[in-house]
Amino acid sequence: MSRADEVVDGIKRMILDGVFRPGDRLPVEKELAETLGVSRGSLREGISALSILGIVSTRQGDGTYVTNLDAARLMSPMGFLADLQGKGDIGNIHQIRRLLECEAARLAAPRITELALAQARGLLDECADILDQPGPPDHQRLIEADIAFHRIIAVHTGNPVLAGLIEAFAGRTVRGRLWRSLHEEGADQRTHHEHVEILRALIARDGERAQIRMAAHLLGVEESLYRDPPENAGPSAGPESTSALDSQPSTAAFSTRG
Repeated sequence: MSRADEVVDGIKRMILDGVFRPGDRLPVEKELAETLGVSRGSLREGISALSILGIVSTRQGDGTYVTNLDAARLMSPMGFLADLQGKGDIGNIHQIRRLLECEAARLAAPRITELALAQARGLLDECADILDQPGPPDHQRLIEADIAFHRIIAVHTGNPVLAGLIEAFAGRTVRGRLWRSLHEEGADQRTHHEHVEILRALIARDGERAQIRMAAHLLGVEESLYRDPPENAGPSAGPESTSALDSQPSTAAFSTRG
């Protein structure tokens, strides 16, 4: 183990032991190096590695602080794994995304707040307006709204680790989403309709139905990618699929169209 690795392990251990807490400022370089029994050069290397991992952040002229240690920040380095996998079979990433987000929909249904439902409804209303306009739709804005819609669900699971994992993987499927939006006829309309069905299930607080709707939505994305995969897919995120609910509120009830 290198001396820099010892710094990483030592500071992690101190955080776990409660010596340093989220938001705490680390001791000055000389003091911390002596505590860890390393040179200042090794300390700087270790601090740099911890910064990449999202464990500490260095503020110019102010020192180094422990971050808030939230799951999304700590899991963000997993994005590289997603990028790496995307260079080969992008379907691998979408399969993981489907597993995570279907469970997220189930967990979020009984927990999601009225404010969050209103925000999700607003995003879908915006998408409906974009799709109603003449000419080619604003694909980029549709994808931004797509990501924001899924993020709302993830953060209301009550499980920050699950939300962090979804955040780490979701942004990596943007290229696949964009490719589908641009090249598959009717994909934007189908994605919108599927999002509406997911929202209906969330409004009804029906976890099982929300999970099924999310699964149908994400399976549609995977199938389109396997059918006609985007070239050099690399980092991507993912659109989605459909069907109507009999006993749920109509889409018109919350101002979405499609």
